[in-house]
Amino acid sequence: MSDFVSDVLKNCPALPIRQAEPLSAHCTFRIGGKADFFAEPSDENELISVLRAAKNTKMPFIVVGNASNILFRDGGFRGVVINTQRMKKVTVAGETITAECGVSLTALSCSAQKASLTGFEFLCGIPGTVGGGVYMNAGAYGGEIAETLVSSRFYDAEKDEICELDAASHMFGYRRSSYMENANRVLLSAIFKLSLGNAAEIRAEMDELLFRRREKQPLEFPSAGSTFKRYPGFYTAKLIDECGLRGCTVGGAQVSEKHAGFVINRGGASASDVLELIDRIKREIKKTHGIDIECEIRVVGEE
Repeated sequence: MSDFVSDVLKNCPALPIRQAEPLSAHCTFRIGGKADFFAEPSDENELISVLRAAKNTKMPFIVVGNASNILFRDGGFRGVVINTQRMKKVTVAGETITAECGVSLTALSCSAQKASLTGFEFLCGIPGTVGGGVYMNAGAYGGEIAETLVSSRFYDAEKDEICELDAASHMFGYRRSSYMENANRVLLSAIFKLSLGNAAEIRAEMDELLFRRREKQPLEFPSAGSTFKRYPGFYTAKLIDECGLRGCTVGGAQVSEKHAGFVINRGGASASDVLELIDRIKREIKKTHGIDIECEIRVVGEE
Protein backbone atom coordinates (compact mmCIF):
# COMPACT_ATOMS: atom_id res chain seq x y z
CA MET A 1 0.00 0.00 0.00
CA SER A 2 1.35 3.42 -0.94
CA ASP A 3 2.18 6.06 1.66
CA PHE A 4 -0.53 8.26 0.15
CA VAL A 5 -3.29 5.66 0.56
CA SER A 6 -2.13 4.84 4.09
CA ASP A 7 -2.23 8.52 5.01
CA VAL A 8 -5.80 8.89 3.70
CA LEU A 9 -7.07 5.77 5.44
CA LYS A 10 -5.76 6.90 8.83
CA ASN A 11 -8.46 9.57 8.94
CA CYS A 12 -11.00 8.16 6.47
CA PRO A 13 -10.94 4.36 6.71
CA ALA A 14 -14.19 4.02 4.73
CA LEU A 15 -13.09 6.20 1.80
CA PRO A 16 -12.21 4.00 -1.18
CA ILE A 17 -9.10 4.93 -3.16
CA ARG A 18 -9.01 3.24 -6.54
CA GLN A 19 -5.78 2.65 -8.42
CA ALA A 20 -5.17 2.68 -12.19
CA GLU A 21 -8.64 4.17 -12.72
CA PRO A 22 -9.67 4.85 -16.38
CA LEU A 23 -10.36 8.58 -16.63
CA SER A 24 -12.45 8.07 -19.75
CA ALA A 25 -15.20 6.87 -17.39
CA HIS A 26 -15.15 10.12 -15.42
CA CYS A 27 -15.38 12.91 -18.01
CA THR A 28 -17.97 13.98 -20.56
CA PHE A 29 -15.48 13.55 -23.44
CA ARG A 30 -15.14 9.82 -22.62
CA ILE A 31 -11.42 10.12 -23.35
CA GLY A 32 -8.31 9.67 -21.23
CA GLY A 33 -5.74 7.27 -19.82
CA LYS A 34 -5.58 6.02 -16.24
CA ALA A 35 -5.06 7.93 -13.00
CA ASP A 36 -2.59 6.46 -10.54
CA PHE A 37 -5.17 7.08 -7.80
CA PHE A 38 -8.83 8.13 -7.84
CA ALA A 39 -10.78 9.35 -4.80
CA GLU A 40 -14.45 10.32 -4.37
CA PRO A 41 -14.90 12.14 -1.05
CA SER A 42 -18.47 12.56 0.20
CA ASP A 43 -17.95 15.62 2.41
CA GLU A 44 -15.52 18.42 3.25
CA ASN A 45 -13.66 16.40 5.87
CA GLU A 46 -12.92 13.58 3.44
CA LEU A 47 -11.90 16.01 0.70
CA ILE A 48 -9.52 17.86 3.02
CA SER A 49 -8.10 14.57 4.31
CA VAL A 50 -7.23 13.51 0.76
CA LEU A 51 -5.66 16.89 0.03
CA ARG A 52 -3.60 16.75 3.24
CA ALA A 53 -2.42 13.25 2.39
CA ALA A 54 -1.42 14.42 -1.08
CA LYS A 55 0.61 17.26 0.41
CA ASN A 56 2.21 15.04 3.07
CA THR A 57 3.35 12.49 0.48
CA LYS A 58 4.10 15.02 -2.28
CA MET A 59 1.43 13.44 -4.47
CA PRO A 60 0.29 15.60 -7.43
CA PHE A 61 -3.48 16.17 -7.40
CA ILE A 62 -6.30 17.63 -9.41
CA VAL A 63 -9.84 18.22 -8.16
CA VAL A 64 -12.68 17.79 -10.66
CA GLY A 65 -16.46 17.58 -10.61
CA ASN A 66 -18.23 16.31 -13.70
CA ALA A 67 -15.05 16.96 -15.73
CA SER A 68 -17.25 18.48 -18.43
CA ASN A 69 -14.64 21.02 -19.51
CA ILE A 70 -11.58 18.77 -19.30
CA LEU A 71 -9.62 16.67 -21.78
CA PHE A 72 -7.60 14.00 -20.01
CA ARG A 73 -4.52 13.07 -22.02
CA ASP A 74 -3.93 9.53 -23.24
CA GLY A 75 -1.12 8.92 -20.75
CA GLY A 76 -3.43 9.51 -17.79
CA PHE A 77 -2.55 11.38 -14.61
CA ARG A 78 0.48 10.67 -12.42
CA GLY A 79 -1.07 11.45 -9.07
CA VAL A 80 -4.55 11.47 -7.56
CA VAL A 81 -7.69 12.68 -9.32
CA ILE A 82 -10.22 13.80 -6.70
CA ASN A 83 -13.83 13.73 -7.88
CA THR A 84 -16.31 15.80 -5.84
CA GLN A 85 -19.61 14.63 -7.33
CA ARG A 86 -20.68 12.96 -4.07
CA MET A 87 -20.55 16.38 -2.36
CA LYS A 88 -23.98 17.57 -3.40
CA LYS A 89 -25.68 19.26 -0.47
CA VAL A 90 -27.89 22.27 -1.26
CA THR A 91 -29.49 24.56 1.34
CA VAL A 92 -32.12 27.20 0.53
CA ALA A 93 -32.79 30.02 3.00
CA GLY A 94 -35.03 32.80 1.74
CA GLU A 95 -33.45 34.14 -1.44
CA THR A 96 -30.04 32.61 -0.64
CA ILE A 97 -28.74 29.24 -1.82
CA THR A 98 -25.66 27.51 -0.42
CA ALA A 99 -24.26 24.63 -2.47
CA GLU A 100 -21.34 22.26 -2.07
CA CYS A 101 -18.75 22.08 -4.82
CA GLY A 102 -20.04 18.81 -6.32
CA VAL A 103 -23.63 19.95 -6.89
CA SER A 104 -24.47 19.81 -10.59
CA LEU A 105 -25.41 23.15 -12.11
CA THR A 106 -28.62 21.68 -13.48
CA ALA A 107 -29.56 20.39 -10.01
CA LEU A 108 -28.78 23.83 -8.61
CA SER A 109 -31.12 25.49 -11.09
CA CYS A 110 -33.84 22.96 -10.24
CA SER A 111 -33.44 23.66 -6.51
CA ALA A 112 -33.86 27.37 -7.21
CA GLN A 113 -36.94 26.78 -9.35
CA LYS A 114 -38.61 24.66 -6.68
CA ALA A 115 -38.05 27.54 -4.23
CA SER A 116 -39.51 30.05 -6.75
CA LEU A 117 -36.12 31.73 -7.10
CA THR A 118 -35.12 33.24 -10.41
CA GLY A 119 -31.58 33.88 -11.68
CA PHE A 120 -30.34 30.35 -12.35
CA GLU A 121 -32.46 29.47 -15.38
CA PHE A 122 -29.40 29.74 -17.65
CA LEU A 123 -27.62 26.99 -15.67
CA CYS A 124 -30.17 24.36 -16.65
CA GLY A 125 -28.46 21.92 -19.00
CA ILE A 126 -24.89 23.03 -18.31
CA PRO A 127 -23.15 19.72 -17.49
CA GLY A 128 -20.69 21.09 -14.90
CA THR A 129 -20.74 21.41 -11.12
CA VAL A 130 -20.65 24.36 -8.72
CA GLY A 131 -16.89 24.01 -8.23
CA GLY A 132 -16.14 24.13 -11.93
CA GLY A 133 -18.83 26.74 -12.53
CA VAL A 134 -17.28 29.19 -10.08
CA TYR A 135 -13.75 28.27 -11.20
CA MET A 136 -14.45 29.31 -14.79
CA ASN A 137 -17.41 31.68 -14.26
CA ALA A 138 -19.73 29.41 -16.21
CA GLY A 139 -22.30 31.12 -18.35
CA ALA A 140 -24.83 30.70 -21.12
CA TYR A 141 -27.67 32.59 -22.78
CA GLY A 142 -26.59 35.91 -21.31
CA GLY A 143 -26.14 34.73 -17.71
CA GLU A 144 -22.99 34.13 -15.65
CA ILE A 145 -22.23 32.69 -12.21
CA ALA A 146 -20.62 36.02 -11.29
CA GLU A 147 -24.00 37.77 -11.34
CA THR A 148 -25.39 35.88 -8.34
CA LEU A 149 -22.37 34.73 -6.30
CA VAL A 150 -22.07 36.23 -2.81
CA SER A 151 -19.04 34.34 -1.54
CA SER A 152 -17.22 31.02 -1.66
CA ARG A 153 -15.31 28.90 0.84
CA PHE A 154 -12.10 27.12 -0.09
CA TYR A 155 -9.41 24.97 1.42
CA ASP A 156 -5.87 26.24 0.93
CA ALA A 157 -3.83 23.06 0.50
CA GLU A 158 -0.56 24.94 0.94
CA LYS A 159 -1.51 26.76 4.17
CA ASP A 160 -3.80 23.98 5.46
CA GLU A 161 -6.65 26.32 6.28
CA ILE A 162 -10.24 27.05 5.25
CA CYS A 163 -10.83 30.57 3.95
CA GLU A 164 -13.62 32.62 2.41
CA LEU A 165 -13.69 34.87 -0.65
CA ASP A 166 -16.20 37.66 -1.15
CA ALA A 167 -17.61 38.23 -4.62
CA ALA A 168 -15.14 40.97 -5.63
CA SER A 169 -12.14 38.85 -4.67
CA HIS A 170 -13.04 36.28 -7.32
CA MET A 171 -11.88 38.71 -10.00
CA PHE A 172 -14.46 37.33 -12.39
CA GLY A 173 -14.06 37.81 -16.11
CA TYR A 174 -15.14 35.98 -19.24
CA ARG A 175 -14.60 32.28 -18.39
CA ARG A 176 -12.18 33.11 -15.60
CA SER A 177 -11.86 33.66 -11.85
CA SER A 178 -9.09 34.10 -9.32
CA TYR A 179 -9.24 30.35 -8.60
CA MET A 180 -7.44 29.80 -11.89
CA GLU A 181 -4.42 31.64 -10.52
CA ASN A 182 -3.88 29.39 -7.50
CA ALA A 183 -4.04 25.59 -7.84
CA ASN A 184 -3.75 25.18 -4.06
CA ARG A 185 -7.16 26.77 -3.49
CA VAL A 186 -9.86 24.10 -3.67
CA LEU A 187 -13.43 25.39 -3.62
CA LEU A 188 -15.62 23.72 -0.98
CA SER A 189 -18.94 25.56 -1.30
CA ALA A 190 -20.51 28.75 -2.56
CA ILE A 191 -23.35 31.08 -1.56
CA PHE A 192 -25.62 32.70 -4.14
CA LYS A 193 -28.27 35.41 -3.89
CA LEU A 194 -31.26 35.14 -6.23
CA SER A 195 -34.63 36.87 -6.51
CA LEU A 196 -38.18 35.71 -5.88
CA GLY A 197 -40.10 34.77 -8.98
CA ASN A 198 -42.91 32.60 -10.26
CA ALA A 199 -42.07 28.88 -10.19
CA ALA A 200 -44.13 28.08 -13.30
CA GLU A 201 -42.56 30.88 -15.32
CA ILE A 202 -39.07 29.87 -14.16
CA ARG A 203 -39.75 26.25 -15.19
CA ALA A 204 -40.99 27.40 -18.60
CA GLU A 205 -37.79 29.39 -19.16
CA MET A 206 -35.66 26.41 -18.14
CA ASP A 207 -37.57 24.14 -20.52
CA GLU A 208 -37.12 26.63 -23.35
CA LEU A 209 -33.35 26.79 -22.80
CA LEU A 210 -33.13 22.98 -22.64
CA PHE A 211 -35.01 22.78 -25.94
CA ARG A 212 -32.63 25.25 -27.54
CA ARG A 213 -29.63 23.25 -26.32
CA ARG A 214 -30.98 19.98 -27.70
CA GLU A 215 -31.90 21.61 -30.98
CA LYS A 216 -28.56 23.35 -31.62
CA GLN A 217 -25.88 21.37 -29.75
CA PRO A 218 -24.52 17.87 -30.48
CA LEU A 219 -25.60 16.44 -27.13
CA GLU A 220 -25.83 12.95 -28.63
CA PHE A 221 -22.01 12.74 -28.76
CA PRO A 222 -19.40 12.95 -25.98
CA SER A 223 -17.65 16.31 -25.86
CA ALA A 224 -16.34 18.93 -23.45
CA GLY A 225 -18.87 21.51 -24.55
CA SER A 226 -17.88 24.59 -26.50
CA THR A 227 -14.27 24.03 -27.53
CA PHE A 228 -13.08 27.62 -27.91
CA LYS A 229 -13.57 30.86 -26.05
CA ARG A 230 -15.46 33.57 -27.86
CA TYR A 231 -13.11 35.97 -29.64
CA PRO A 232 -14.23 39.60 -29.20
CA GLY A 233 -16.42 40.62 -32.10
CA PHE A 234 -16.61 37.15 -33.65
CA TYR A 235 -18.66 33.96 -33.36
CA THR A 236 -16.12 31.14 -33.24
CA ALA A 237 -18.43 28.57 -34.81
CA LYS A 238 -18.96 30.93 -37.76
CA LEU A 239 -15.19 31.36 -38.17
CA ILE A 240 -14.74 27.58 -38.21
CA ASP A 241 -17.51 27.26 -40.79
CA GLU A 242 -15.93 29.92 -43.01
CA CYS A 243 -12.69 27.91 -42.98
CA GLY A 244 -14.57 24.88 -44.33
CA LEU A 245 -13.89 22.82 -41.22
CA ARG A 246 -17.42 21.72 -40.29
CA GLY A 247 -17.30 17.92 -40.21
CA CYS A 248 -13.50 17.81 -40.34
CA THR A 249 -12.12 14.71 -38.60
CA VAL A 250 -8.89 13.48 -37.06
CA GLY A 251 -9.20 9.87 -35.98
CA GLY A 252 -12.33 9.64 -33.84
CA ALA A 253 -12.49 13.40 -33.20
CA GLN A 254 -14.70 15.59 -35.36
CA VAL A 255 -15.82 19.18 -35.71
CA SER A 256 -19.53 18.70 -35.10
CA GLU A 257 -21.69 18.88 -38.20
CA LYS A 258 -24.51 20.18 -36.00
CA HIS A 259 -22.55 22.98 -34.29
CA ALA A 260 -19.05 23.82 -35.52
CA GLY A 261 -18.08 25.25 -32.13
CA PHE A 262 -17.96 21.73 -30.68
CA VAL A 263 -15.26 19.11 -31.15
CA ILE A 264 -16.92 15.76 -30.48
CA ASN A 265 -15.87 12.18 -29.87
CA ARG A 266 -17.60 10.18 -32.61
CA GLY A 267 -16.25 6.97 -31.14
CA GLY A 268 -12.80 5.83 -30.09
CA ALA A 269 -11.23 9.30 -30.20
CA SER A 270 -7.95 9.76 -28.38
CA ALA A 271 -6.81 12.93 -26.68
CA SER A 272 -4.12 13.27 -29.33
CA ASP A 273 -6.85 13.17 -32.03
CA VAL A 274 -8.70 16.01 -30.30
CA LEU A 275 -5.58 18.11 -29.78
CA GLU A 276 -4.45 17.66 -33.39
CA LEU A 277 -7.89 18.75 -34.60
CA ILE A 278 -7.87 21.77 -32.25
CA ASP A 279 -4.45 22.80 -33.55
CA ARG A 280 -5.68 22.47 -37.14
CA ILE A 281 -8.67 24.70 -36.41
CA LYS A 282 -6.49 27.34 -34.75
CA ARG A 283 -4.03 27.35 -37.67
CA GLU A 284 -6.76 27.69 -40.28
CA ILE A 285 -8.49 30.54 -38.47
CA LYS A 286 -5.16 32.32 -38.03
CA LYS A 287 -4.40 31.91 -41.73
CA THR A 288 -7.88 32.91 -42.91
CA HIS A 289 -8.87 35.59 -40.41
CA GLY A 290 -5.56 36.64 -38.84
CA ILE A 291 -6.71 36.08 -35.26
CA ASP A 292 -5.64 33.69 -32.51
CA ILE A 293 -8.54 31.88 -30.86
CA GLU A 294 -8.10 30.33 -27.43
CA CYS A 295 -9.15 26.83 -26.39
CA GLU A 296 -11.70 26.78 -23.55
CA ILE A 297 -11.03 23.16 -22.55
CA ARG A 298 -8.53 22.32 -19.79
CA VAL A 299 -5.99 19.74 -20.90
CA VAL A 300 -4.75 17.55 -18.05
CA GLY A 301 -2.26 14.73 -17.68
CA GLU A 302 0.55 12.98 -19.55
CA GLU A 303 0.92 12.53 -23.29
